[in-house]
Amino acid sequence: MPSIPSPLPYKPKRTRIDIFSAVLRAAKEFGGSKIAIVDGDERELSYKEIIRAAFALGSALKKQTKRGEAVGIMLPTGAGAVIAFLSVLAAGRIPAMLNFTAGAANLKSAMKAAEVSKVLTAHRFVELGNLEPLMDELSDAAELVYLEDVREKLSLSDKLAGALGPMFPRMFYSSPDYRKTGVILFTSGTEGEPKGVVLSHQNIIANVEQVRAHIGLNTETDSVFNPLPTFHCFGLTVGALLPIIAGVKAVFHPTPLQPREIAKRIHTSGATILLATDTFISQYARAGAEGDMDTIRLAVCGAERVRDETRQLVRRKFDIEILEGYGATEASPVVAANSPAMNKPGTVGTLMSDMDYELAPVEGIAEGGRLRIRGPNVMLGYMRPDNPGVLEPTENGWHDTGDIVAVDEDGCIWIRGRVKRFAKIGGEMVSLAVVENCASAIWPDDMHAAAAIPDPRKGEQIILLTTAKGADRGAISAWSQSHGVSELSVPRKVYHVEEIPVLGTGKIDYGAVNKLVQEYAEA
Repeated sequence: MPSIPSPLPYKPKRTRIDIFSAVLRAAKEFGGSKIAIVDGDERELSYKEIIRAAFALGSALKKQTKRGEAVGIMLPTGAGAVIAFLSVLAAGRIPAMLNFTAGAANLKSAMKAAEVSKVLTAHRFVELGNLEPLMDELSDAAELVYLEDVREKLSLSDKLAGALGPMFPRMFYSSPDYRKTGVILFTSGTEGEPKGVVLSHQNIIANVEQVRAHIGLNTETDSVFNPLPTFHCFGLTVGALLPIIAGVKAVFHPTPLQPREIAKRIHTSGATILLATDTFISQYARAGAEGDMDTIRLAVCGAERVRDETRQLVRRKFDIEILEGYGATEASPVVAANSPAMNKPGTVGTLMSDMDYELAPVEGIAEGGRLRIRGPNVMLGYMRPDNPGVLEPTENGWHDTGDIVAVDEDGCIWIRGRVKRFAKIGGEMVSLAVVENCASAIWPDDMHAAAAIPDPRKGEQIILLTTAKGADRGAISAWSQSHGVSELSVPRKVYHVEEIPVLGTGKIDYGAVNKLVQEYAEA
């Protein structure tokens, strides 16, 4: 494995700029002929090719949409998604990134919240993903615009915009106010209907610059391997926009669910930075042959806690150290991260620059509190399905993350769990994450998910679902006693399941887990 250098001295660029202008700035800085993207089929695209396509498609979209309108994008990670995203911006419209794994009901709710009436997608994507039934359900809520059809019908003026746009961008593009909406993403919907998260251009650019300064990038030697979906803020901001804006080649893979193929592509591409979640990187490490991931110098993981077992596996097999981070869509998304200079396992590192935080007390929690954050990367506000298109602004720029955390003497953040992922047993607060951690320590090769249900005597009881065959309560109780873990963290019952429900982002789908647990309890 290449040695991990200290973060390079880096002076952040100005963030009072819109996203598309930041891409134009990067093309000028690094050269239009520099390769910016390697697609899933190994096709390479330069800055000039990306910008040319964005101007041509953007010109066509102007005729089908209104200025300032939210346009849905439903595409897998790759050049098509990036070009569609930039073309919507080039047209003066707002990209709304739609999660095609969320199901028709959640998608319709998200589209209603952001008033999306047109959705960009691709015939090839629909066919490969067998998404025809989904598209049929969505067709009554929005007009589906297929990129192949738009490309075939480009007019002479569209082609001229594509040809001349990279050379004379200001002839075809008028920069919007950087403080206005740059993109709309959506919450997962596991805690109710999906909400639209409204991020300004400055929110995104600020987070790009925060992360860029935090981890250190080398524009000559680094390349980012990104298999994460662009409908997820981590995959969009860190996986797609940061590399392009920072002059670092982005290698895209259309799905994170192909561990063998991904391990091989990491090897052939020579990528040096891998973006993943705990679930996905453990799969890649197991599937990869010796040497497949040797070029990786940084593995940056977010979206879920990185288990000790995963760290050990990746370190043992490929000598890679994982940098764990923490984020929220509402923060564009990176809130905190470990860095090469200070990587403190068990924590999610320190806050990004220019961010403030406060910890609100939580009954039953002695150490730490409920994290509230404020900073240049924190959203403008929400849009909800019951009030379509109307921005619900933050309270003086503050966002309540709903997570209980503690901050140590180094400024590193320890995540204790979400407020909604604590059980109250006999008057004490018990973290469901601790229950899962105990199970992971005993059965490291399996997945585990805990949920709480009402208990007539003690308030609540904890139920554990696990893919570990033969798992039982006794093993967890014995492990807890020998490791000083409270008996309250031992689940009342343990059920074996074939698989734990997972969202398209790689996180455990706790909405589905709660339903499963309820079904077991009733049975």
